[in-house]
Amino acid sequence: MADLFANNEKNEALQSNAPLAERLRPHILNEVVGQEHLVGEQGSLTRMLKSGHIPSLIFWGPPGCGKTTLARILSQHSDMHYEQISAIFSGVADLRKVFEAARFRASNGQKTLLFVDEIHRFNKSQQDAFLPVMEDGTITLIGATTENPSFELNAALLSRAQVLVLKRLDEQALETLLQKAGELPLTPKARALLITMADGDGRYLLSMAEQIIAHGKELDESALLELIQRRAALYDKGNDAHFNLISAFHKSLRASDVDAALYWMARMLGAGEDPAYILRRMLCVASEDIGNADPQALVIANNAWTAYERLGIPEAELAMAQACTYLATAPKSNASYVALAEAKRLAKETGSLMPPKHAMNAPTKMMKDQGYKDGYIYDHDTEEGFSGLSYFPEAIGRYEFYRPVERGFERDVKKRLHYWAKLRG
Repeated sequence: MADLFANNEKNEALQSNAPLAERLRPHILNEVVGQEHLVGEQGSLTRMLKSGHIPSLIFWGPPGCGKTTLARILSQHSDMHYEQISAIFSGVADLRKVFEAARFRASNGQKTLLFVDEIHRFNKSQQDAFLPVMEDGTITLIGATTENPSFELNAALLSRAQVLVLKRLDEQALETLLQKAGELPLTPKARALLITMADGDGRYLLSMAEQIIAHGKELDESALLELIQRRAALYDKGNDAHFNLISAFHKSLRASDVDAALYWMARMLGAGEDPAYILRRMLCVASEDIGNADPQALVIANNAWTAYERLGIPEAELAMAQACTYLATAPKSNASYVALAEAKRLAKETGSLMPPKHAMNAPTKMMKDQGYKDGYIYDHDTEEGFSGLSYFPEAIGRYEFYRPVERGFERDVKKRLHYWAKLRG
């Protein structure tokens, strides 16, 4: 086991003029922090190195968690030639050159370990280009991505690679990195703030530490914030955080967890999310999860959107908070949502059945002669204001889609439906 973690010769990253994050980059597995499930005694990568076989891999994890570092370590324990490219700066022409060189090495008995950073940036055709050289063993691919591979990578590519998930660095892992950086002129509270500002990104943490070391003077919390601008949360309209946070927001509203809903909304607003995106989701919740248990919910959500259009941000945030708290605390019913789904299913199954004749107008003599409108009863002319006629196609009879719950206003709706059912007999 010791030979797996034997330290190789120091590379040029250890030069004093290299960034601190590069100088402290681990060169052996047991120096990697925060990814014990991969590099521990029974970790996936440890077992691969023991077996002597490194398959094609996709490293999926947030920025600064060690994806590039692990790829380099694997290359050091392999007789394969190591090549690294970034999908941000590379195109098809660059891939062709890499593959041609890899084929030449393969003809001389040496495989290539190709590390592709931000591999999700390659489009479908570019990703397809990897398939033949992976299939014939010309290259072993290690791709790094911050995005969900299920959404961003081709199924054919994923079928040829094993996905390993890297974790966001927790406070303990970040503290370990700070200790490796040496003494920092920070008060205890400022040190804790620094770790919070890093938001799980080890590379960013060491970059901030380097600024602090260069500054030289002791910093408290206020001085630290002056020296280093607070980092925006990891959030992009194209990445998982965008969808994960709105999902947590929606589910918090549905679960009547008002405080959690406010928290996720604040997170999204703080990250620069389009308020209309949040308001659109609140409108969905008002109909999907609240419905007629509180019909006012849709009005409140709509009014919040109007307030946003008239006031803008930040003033409209109060209207959004009002709508958020109203929706979260409103009685819940998905009866309308379920009813529509059932009605759509039946409509699809029954095709083009005609309405009953009493449900159709008869504006022409021919239509009257054919019985259109026959048997129609004007409901307002009845004693109860309810004729009891069925408006389903005659071939299928009546169905019950909408089943109100015993919550909020739908309690009254349910009583009304039961009353009408009795009148129908």
